[in-house]
Amino acid sequence: MASQNRADDSVEALKVLVQTTTALISQLEAFLHSIAVNKPSDTNAPPSSSSSSLSATEALDPLALAHDSATLIRAHTTKLSLLIINEPFTPSAIIKVLRELVAGAIPGIATAVQICDADKYTVVARQDLAWRCYRVLKELKSLVEAIPLNGKVLADAQKNGGQKGKGSIAATGVIWAACDDVIFLKKLGIAGLLVKKVEEYRDTLKDVLEELKEWSEEVDEDDDDGEEQDEVEGVTNQLQNAHISTQEMLDDLMNPQHIPRDDPDKIRERLDSCLKRLRLTTLLYSAIVKRRLKALPPLPTTTETPVAQRLDEVLPLLKRLPHRFGEVAGSFYELDPGAIDRAMDSCFFDAFAASEMLMKPWEGQKDEFTEWAEKFQAGIKKPD
Repeated sequence: MASQNRADDSVEALKVLVQTTTALISQLEAFLHSIAVNKPSDTNAPPSSSSSSLSATEALDPLALAHDSATLIRAHTTKLSLLIINEPFTPSAIIKVLRELVAGAIPGIATAVQICDADKYTVVARQDLAWRCYRVLKELKSLVEAIPLNGKVLADAQKNGGQKGKGSIAATGVIWAACDDVIFLKKLGIAGLLVKKVEEYRDTLKDVLEELKEWSEEVDEDDDDGEEQDEVEGVTNQLQNAHISTQEMLDDLMNPQHIPRDDPDKIRERLDSCLKRLRLTTLLYSAIVKRRLKALPPLPTTTETPVAQRLDEVLPLLKRLPHRFGEVAGSFYELDPGAIDRAMDSCFFDAFAASEMLMKPWEGQKDEFTEWAEKFQAGIKKPD
């Protein structure tokens, strides 16, 4: 009887601890998500943090703290996953794991984001770290909520999953993956993270460049004024065919127009100019990666040079340009000279501005990139 009472007490204690743990994770989730999406939040700091404890951690490397916290969460998740599926069910062991998580790793991973000050490490790094840490806590909460509170281990359906969702084993794998993303960030470093992002932007620009080059090689084979009407009639006739697929209909309707042979609006002249300067812009991204980001001093810097501020000014431009060039391509496909000119002017102004923002090295006044950027600016302003 006494052992039964102790078991019942352990289950009740587990219920209380699961409830408080999920409540804490929910609060920290909200804090991290607000940073990740750059949305103002009423929660200005992790609820578990005090001013004294924060001042003690300010000297820490946020990526190192996040790395260590994620490593602990990964290890404790493995223990927790095994305890809830293997007999005998031991509430006291689960309680021990949860208490260790609540005392260290869970608030630690949120504190890592809190001390990753945007003024020191850039907004991009802070938001990226926040998103990775948010995913860890979000997935961890799902596993904590799956802890059985009836004194028995999880049934096979809850362990293996099914139509109602993933089981505890799959949930554990998702937590591992989320923790690995945080752990990898320390190895990548701030500079490596920024290099990765700018290279992704550059690759998107290259895709736009290739699409435009392919489109430029296509010539309108028929300049007859009735061509458009013929196309409409063709699609109408196809609609009468019961075997026509939806995809075929969309292909017929969505194919871009081609430059007519007589080219009265000088679309090809504009396209040639755009391709040359777009190619220059992809080279700018590569030069920024090599001469600025890979040469980035360790953050936070001890010099007076506002490195993080400079990066936060230029990175939104570099991120926006691939989308803007996509709009340029759309204007070409519509054969709209006015829209083409406006879109190109906007894009190449941003490219010029990006080169200007990074003209000077992190320290000093001039280097090899400075000279290259001056030539880039001269080329990007040319109309041909």
